[in-house]
Amino acid sequence: MLLRDTVTALTDGVGALHAMARAGLIPLLRPDQVVRTAMAVDELGPIAGAIHGHRVNGVDRIAVIDDHGALTFQQLDLMSNALARAWVDEGHSASSVFGLICRNHRGLFLTVCATAKLGARVVLLNTGSAPPQLAAIAAREEITAYVYDAEFGATTSAFADVARYVSWSDHGDEPEDRTLTKLIDGRSTDPVDRPAEPGIAIQLTSGTTGTPKGVPRSHVSPLAAAQILDRIPLRAEQTIVVAAPAFHATGLGFSGLGLALRSTLVMTRKFDAEHTLALVAEHRADTLILVPTMLQRILDLGQDTIASYDTSNLKVVLTAGSALSPDLCRRTAEYLGDVLYNLYGSTEVAVVTVATPKDLERSPGTAGSTPITCRVALYDDNGKKIHRAGVTGRIFAANGASFTGYTDGLDKERIDGLLSTGDSGHFDKRGMLFVEGRDDDMIVSGGENVHPVEVENLLADRADVLEVGVIGVPDDHFGQRLRAFVVPTPDSTPDAQEIRNYVKARLARHMVPRDVVFLEDLPRNATGKLLRSALAEIRN
Repeated sequence: MLLRDTVTALTDGVGALHAMARAGLIPLLRPDQVVRTAMAVDELGPIAGAIHGHRVNGVDRIAVIDDHGALTFQQLDLMSNALARAWVDEGHSASSVFGLICRNHRGLFLTVCATAKLGARVVLLNTGSAPPQLAAIAAREEITAYVYDAEFGATTSAFADVARYVSWSDHGDEPEDRTLTKLIDGRSTDPVDRPAEPGIAIQLTSGTTGTPKGVPRSHVSPLAAAQILDRIPLRAEQTIVVAAPAFHATGLGFSGLGLALRSTLVMTRKFDAEHTLALVAEHRADTLILVPTMLQRILDLGQDTIASYDTSNLKVVLTAGSALSPDLCRRTAEYLGDVLYNLYGSTEVAVVTVATPKDLERSPGTAGSTPITCRVALYDDNGKKIHRAGVTGRIFAANGASFTGYTDGLDKERIDGLLSTGDSGHFDKRGMLFVEGRDDDMIVSGGENVHPVEVENLLADRADVLEVGVIGVPDDHFGQRLRAFVVPTPDSTPDAQEIRNYVKARLARHMVPRDVVFLEDLPRNATGKLLRSALAEIRN
């Protein structure tokens, strides 16, 4: 067993290095550049280290294009130096924890890089979070400063006792708090003292058991990039349109890899289907990163509209974050060609499997198979490994990027060194993985996980609600949408829109029930357990 594991590790290592060299991530003809970049990544982490390494290696390329224009790798590195120095001058240090709530733009990368150079933590917050959720996260993560887009000023206004900095403001919008631009302007771009350890980015889960959990990303295997490059043909010095939210694992992960590849990231703060096509055409993009809901909206524009934009240079359309329907696979191939790649993973586990265009042509909707250095297996409820094709089991996985536990000290279930993804699925006879859904009652809407209990508990607090049950129902645009079944208290007549508004004011947008059905009672079994399967059969 030990010999086999050693041989596998060596084989994977060689294969991973080959994948990274093939993509241009490791310029084999310039070992001096490889060493400088590796040292920078070790000192500053993957994103800040890669950007700094490119500057010292003389890379003369644009790193980010956003709604304010373009920034080169040199500008991004020096500006983040200035921002880190400004924060040191204001008393921030490696013990600081920054909460970052912003859309896709340069401010996110400046903040991530500056905090890395301080050795501080940065918590990437969901832009759809409601104030009560942010309060719970802030308390748990001990956030000491907020960096936010001006549009989220009201959302974060309750946290007046911490330092606040504006990462983006629209034209004519004069924020009360200091902006990153003002902090950077005129400041020395000399680097601050290197931290003992690079700063850590905390990504949040979608809230699978209530308040989103914190997932720290610090010590990642140097071969982790190969998990993507082994199956997805990203290459150095390309152009990548990042439509997926950069605070999500998909958006941040592929942005980081793109920057490491010396590629140019093109992003806009708010997603619009046709504008995304226009960006692909204008910049002759090689790659488009998005979630299935976004892809659905692009395809819904129709073939004529899509054909009016030049997408001929597009080699990769990468989706992740939620289930990819067979129909979406077929329509993408019809409208855009054989460019669709489907990545299955999670915030905790990172990459699990990848489906290539050929995989999706043979088996539309498949999650694919494991790339190099990744492992996946199915287990039954008793922890016994499942080997037969077609048999459903719980999905467990492992790779060099898997997490070591939540920030609150809790962990996920592990078997044989593999981490639970929280999903169920099966393999077909070719070894392709098919994800069937959550192994509990989770709802996945628009790439966001929703635990029904949190919505149920919130609505149960209303004086006019006797009991409530929430399930997910199929939705053409979001994969699933929430449907709430409400039993009113006697003599009360709650309104469906009032129910929606109540949830919207207290929870994230993706947790708001699209459908509200009023019943006289809820179906329960003999022990009082709510029968969600029976709710799914009720038609409103």
